[in-house]
Amino acid sequence: MKIRIKFSKQGNMRFIGHLDIMRYFQKAMRRADVDIRYSEGFSPHQIMSFAAPLGVGLTGSGEYLDIEVLSTESSRRMVERLNVQMAEGMEVLSFKRLPDSAGNAMSLVAACDYTVSLKKEYEEALGMSAQEFFDGLCGFIETGDLNIVKKTKKGEKQIEHQGQNFDHQHALAGGADQVEDVPGFGHVFGLGRQRQHAQGQQGGGGGHEG
Repeated sequence: MKIRIKFSKQGNMRFIGHLDIMRYFQKAMRRADVDIRYSEGFSPHQIMSFAAPLGVGLTGSGEYLDIEVLSTESSRRMVERLNVQMAEGMEVLSFKRLPDSAGNAMSLVAACDYTVSLKKEYEEALGMSAQEFFDGLCGFIETGDLNIVKKTKKGEKQIEHQGQNFDHQHALAGGADQVEDVPGFGHVFGLGRQRQHAQGQQGGGGGHEG
């Protein structure tokens, strides 16, 4: 049976890369005694796949991974069992059974919500206020060149991101200026991914729950 797990990644765990997070969850499954399905063949491995991987340095409050299990307890009990094994900064939020026909999480994710925060000490270094910075950032997103070059084994491909930014706004939350739904700035200041949206939900609504 297919299971979709929603988890959050906060604090110092944001510095742990995707491959290590995969190994982390593999160990957590064994320690929590999850009856996970293994692949067949000479070197069996846990059947596990993640939705859009979270970059190093980014926090996430709506991350997803899919597994297959042979048997399971209630969702509430499985969340408790897994959270006993979680390190500080990692928390399993839900454990839901999927229909057998459900696609994997990576194929369903179409968009994500991000929050970029500017620390007070950066204002002096930038020579501008937080308001001026975010006004300029929003203006660049609307009118600037957001083309990137993606390198693959087959060569290079230019990707236009201008039409892939569905919404952005300047907000005041908790005393810190923020701009939401801005891709690609996590290495500059502070970036947290709040939600991931399934296909057909790009314009808003709740995060992808499967």
